[in-house]
Amino acid sequence: MRLVIAAVGKLKDGAERDLYARYADRVAASGRSVALGPLELREINEGKATSLAARTADEADRLLAKSKGAGVSILLDERGKALTSVDFAKLLCKLRDRGESEAAFLLGGPDGHGEKARQAAAVTLSLGPMTLPHGLARIVLAEQIYRATTIVTGHPYHRA
Repeated sequence: MRLVIAAVGKLKDGAERDLYARYADRVAASGRSVALGPLELREINEGKATSLAARTADEADRLLAKSKGAGVSILLDERGKALTSVDFAKLLCKLRDRGESEAAFLLGGPDGHGEKARQAAAVTLSLGPMTLPHGLARIVLAEQIYRATTIVTGHPYHRA
């Protein structure tokens, strides 16, 4: 199952982009044998509309366009369900095993998600109750996807 992170905003060149790439490369290598990956990042610019509702609606439309083709969308939101790493790995396997060819993780902008993105999501997850910078959220998500592949393959990276 291909994995996509569709995100508002652009990763800066340098450490953020390098760390994201490290985990994306690890997902490609470790997930291959268990049909998870590769991991692709699709970014959009922040909306320019002056009102919050118009801005988040525009971003939602563009996030959904970037994730078109994904059989399932997973919204990342602070109000979502927090999973353990093992439960996250089980979720990915469940989606893969039911025949999903692609799953998209939707990361909103500073103002959150528009209603269309919320409605399109099959699952809403949280990386925790703290607010993270969006670049860091992408890196944490990529690391958790990598961790999930190591859990599924029995690799000792995850030692819980």
